[in-house]
Amino acid sequence: MTSIDVERTGGHEFVARNDRGAEVRIGRVGQEGSFSPVELLLAAAAGCAAVTGEALIVRRAGEIPMRVSAADVRQAGAHQLDGVDLRFDLDLSGLDAEAQAELRSVVQRAVAALCTVTRTLKQSASADLRFL
Repeated sequence: MTSIDVERTGGHEFVARNDRGAEVRIGRVGQEGSFSPVELLLAAAAGCAAVTGEALIVRRAGEIPMRVSAADVRQAGAHQLDGVDLRFDLDLSGLDAEAQAELRSVVQRAVAALCTVTRTLKQSASADLRFL
């Protein structure tokens, strides 16, 4: 079971920590030096897709630059996302058109089958709040 602790460090300032010692600062939208909670969700979705697709991409295209972007999809002012738009940015010019199409297809299938974060978002998982 994975667990993250979030500790308040100041007004609208928090630090999330995992059990391996990694930390990330969390704050409100626009707060310097921190991620907002939605930005962390987007980073988790993009990171999950990147980690899931990395080995497939490297095996078929070599050590090429790879970037995955995530954007929120929602109505202006809404406090709920309608979706997350994920985009891989890869230089596949070293592959022919057929190999490019196959790589894209394989990565899409892998992310759909194995990426815990995007699979959870598609299911609209519960987030139960309890007080200890």
